[in-house]
Amino acid sequence: MTTTAAPVVDATRCPLCGEPNRCAQEIERETGQAQPPCWCMQVDFSDAPLAKLPASMRGLACICARCAAGTPPQD
Repeated sequence: MTTTAAPVVDATRCPLCGEPNRCAQEIERETGQAQPPCWCMQVDFSDAPLAKLPASMRGLACICARCAAGTPPQD
């Protein structure tokens, strides 16, 4: 029987681009200090390229504001 290991995901980084996602919930979890509501609570994610993210990696880490807006990375 073969088992597939769950992907290792850094919850502080965007799973699409790898940049810090600045998630207030993760900052609060790491520091134990209450944070204001996260920026993601006020963003429309309909333009986010979540289809590029494998289903097994969804819901494990927040995407960053740039990826949420569908803005390509600057080189």
